[in-house]
Amino acid sequence: MSEDAEVVSGSCSLPPADYIEETRSLYSSLGYDAYRWAERPEPPAWAPITKPIEECRITLIGSGGIYAVGQEAFHTKDDTSIRAIPTDTPTADLRTAHFAYDQEDARNDANCVFPLDALRGRLTPNAFGFMGGIYSTRRLEEETVPALLEHVKAEEPDVVLLVPV
Repeated sequence: MSEDAEVVSGSCSLPPADYIEETRSLYSSLGYDAYRWAERPEPPAWAPITKPIEECRITLIGSGGIYAVGQEAFHTKDDTSIRAIPTDTPTADLRTAHFAYDQEDARNDANCVFPLDALRGRLTPNAFGFMGGIYSTRRLEEETVPALLEHVKAEEPDVVLLVPV
């Protein structure tokens, strides 16, 4: 346990993570050029929820490299493909393949990066997984995002929940 961690009622309370510095360090340690954050000239569109959240149908999207047994695993570095995962898939049938984070916890319980169990009964028929370690912003914008949008539109959700890793 980190010196900075504090035990509170039997659980570990860690200090906030500096994700920007951690991302820079990770890319450097993997031998990549310095990570370049994508910049957008305008903020993304905002669509307010028009009904109570408990009545909303949710499409889950996770960038943790989750896929179901029988589907092809994600490849490392810039795999822009997507896996449609039926939301009735048992959690025990979920797998992960991702090069840019420690997958031990996700392999023990995929819900920590892809919360199917917490959302069951409210989800659209399919959820979607992709490997978020896509270094090329161009490929993400030209390949992954349009494909995700097409899949999500077909689900007709009220809300889309993106769980980034």
